[in-house]
Amino acid sequence: MPAVTALPTTGASGLRRTPTQTRSRERVERILESASAIVVQHGVDALSTRDIAVAAGVPIASLYQYFSDRDAILLALVERDTHEMDEQVAQDLATVEDLSIAALVETTMRAYVKVYARRPDFVEIWLRGRTNAAINEFGRQHNQRTAQELRAFAIEAGLARTDLPAAAAEFAVEIGDRCFQLAYEHDLAGDTYLIEQGIVMVSAYLRGFSK
Repeated sequence: MPAVTALPTTGASGLRRTPTQTRSRERVERILESASAIVVQHGVDALSTRDIAVAAGVPIASLYQYFSDRDAILLALVERDTHEMDEQVAQDLATVEDLSIAALVETTMRAYVKVYARRPDFVEIWLRGRTNAAINEFGRQHNQRTAQELRAFAIEAGLARTDLPAAAAEFAVEIGDRCFQLAYEHDLAGDTYLIEQGIVMVSAYLRGFSK
């Protein structure tokens, strides 16, 4: 069975420079975790670099060494969380014994739900509203690459026809993304009914391209 690997990051990055020393990496992680907590508790609009620095226990000058502004920190959170989703998808698909288009869709979407539960900041930043152009572009590119990866996986595994259009795979991913936006619009736990209906909808659409 072919393997799905975690997708590489896009060219966009919230970090001004990559920390190389253990102490620097820990500082950046504290900054991100502090920003995440503020977003979850008070929303994106309440986020400020000064509050993040205070919560993380770092000088504001140190924060600016790694992030140019608040939106750069939000982008870094989205990058971190989407990478975790990619890893969860790869891990869960590797355990599926009876593969089908429906199993591929369900496993992928439920993997995302697992990460949403662990990373509620992503729900606030991405699913409840794209807050800046960089985040919008990052999400768009991530959806495109996810579609390419899953399309290749489905074809190689013999689940989908080789003429499955790339545009159809991307459309399916965008449908799933929109379903998640609706499901998490008012509740960090997500609307189970809408999630289930999203799985049914995307599966039904792609079933037309199955072998």
